[in-house]
Amino acid sequence: MLSRRSVRIKVMQLLYMLNRDEQLAFPDLVKDYNDGIWKTYELYIFHLYLLLKITQYAEKDAANRASKHLPTDEDKVFTPRLYSNPCIQSLANHTDFLNIVARYKANEGIDDDHIRSMYQAFHDTPEYLAYLALPEPTNEDHVKILLELYRFLVNNDIFIELSEDRYNNWPDDESLVVGAVKKSIKAMPVEGAFYKEFEPSDETVREFGEQLLRKTCQEDQSLFEHIEPTLKNWDADRVAVLDMIMLKMALCELLHFPTIPTKVTLNEFVEISKVYSTDKSKDFINGILDRLMKKLLKEEKIVKEGRGLIE
Repeated sequence: MLSRRSVRIKVMQLLYMLNRDEQLAFPDLVKDYNDGIWKTYELYIFHLYLLLKITQYAEKDAANRASKHLPTDEDKVFTPRLYSNPCIQSLANHTDFLNIVARYKANEGIDDDHIRSMYQAFHDTPEYLAYLALPEPTNEDHVKILLELYRFLVNNDIFIELSEDRYNNWPDDESLVVGAVKKSIKAMPVEGAFYKEFEPSDETVREFGEQLLRKTCQEDQSLFEHIEPTLKNWDADRVAVLDMIMLKMALCELLHFPTIPTKVTLNEFVEISKVYSTDKSKDFINGILDRLMKKLLKEEKIVKEGRGLIE
């Protein structure tokens, strides 16, 4: 689930923390990095569990309708199929998934009123009403309504608040988590260890991310010495902190990660700068990295191999 870009962002944020707090020890930084990586996975589990809980409220809805003294025609034909369908039931009866939910305590502290509010808000949508009106919904119909429900939830204020309160990485990891949850829904009914597909991989987490963090910290001064001469007409002290961190990280990639193409490194940090730094950062980062790359290539200090062959 984790892309290298999301790993770069997490490393950048930790290096910024280190810049703000020089008392921060490197082992603590590595621990924070690994904790942050797994928080993304936990958020994926939490969202799947919330989806399950909200669909389950359909049973309570059915019971409330059945207990009415004067039920409406709509009440009489209502069915809790949002929860009773085989797709969501494959999740509800998945013992290993529920054990992971319990391990991460994703099932704790969820207010029943929040579940009810989110269900009721979705209940009035045309998509849900059309689903309830289907005489014999297919597996495709069940998947479609679960996707509609999840799309609705990620734009729901309560759902967003629950995600942000528990996981401060939600704003950064939203697209990753949403993509993973949608992929799991599309694969329903789920079976086996479906969730393992989204666990952080050692190749991305340790071989890339942790090494990028370690090398950038260890070689901070030497990286700066490479960068400073390329800052024509720029006072190094006036370069935005995040911009300097991104330049050091990018340079570290160019020098120490032989399988990552130079063009990928340059493009990735330009894209990250668009979101996390100033309006002028994109052009600044692009210009400095281009200069650095040409200089280091000429000096034969950038060595790429395999898929990282220089483009």
